[in-house]
Amino acid sequence: MAHITDVLKKPVLTEKSLMLQQAENKYTFDVEITANKTEVKQAVEKMFDVKVESVNIMNVAPKTKRMGKYVGKTNKRRKAIVKLKEGSEINLFGEE
Repeated sequence: MAHITDVLKKPVLTEKSLMLQQAENKYTFDVEITANKTEVKQAVEKMFDVKVESVNIMNVAPKTKRMGKYVGKTNKRRKAIVKLKEGSEINLFGEE
């Protein structure tokens, strides 16, 4: 297994992901392109000291962007939605 900081890149903080946190105790992370479900589960459990119930992973395709006459694409990425067991919680904002 790769090091946990190599597997988990950053949390995804959007309106939809914050609603998932409150309603279903699911947290969303950007992960390494080559990471699998087992690596993501082990990394989250080790980094945040919680128990993971399930992991869903999806590939996000690059989007085409324009700046005037120049056309480019965003990077492709891989996103993981991690469901924690009842009673577990991750504090992403550093609040007590």
